[in-house]
Amino acid sequence: MFGKKAQPPIKSLIAHGTRVEGNVNFTEGLRVDGEVIGNVQALTEEPSMLVISEAAAVQGEIQADHVIVNGVVRGPVHARELLELQPKARIEGDVSYRALEMHQGAVISGQLRPLEGLEEKPLLKLAANNL
Repeated sequence: MFGKKAQPPIKSLIAHGTRVEGNVNFTEGLRVDGEVIGNVQALTEEPSMLVISEAAAVQGEIQADHVIVNGVVRGPVHARELLELQPKARIEGDVSYRALEMHQGAVISGQLRPLEGLEEKPLLKLAANNL
């Protein structure tokens, strides 16, 4: 999905120092630098991106196509396409994803569940086989 098309633009921001209590629904892109107590969900009609920055905290369920986490999430995370966990990511909850990129230092306290229906996987060759 994201390899062929440009990623959706970040059009909304929950700024540092802002606290939202309640569910947040968004389209296209959302960046969270503050705190959200409630679910954060992208509407599914179009591609979506959610960024949880290093200073952010979310207590609730997260659902979007492309999710980037570098802050704290207490609740389940559902990335319909790609989940990127940056070095300071802390997730306390189950995680589902189609593709996962996890940097050293990121922590997940929960179960990892890859989504079914993956497209054809690339064939990997071990470097040792080429000797």
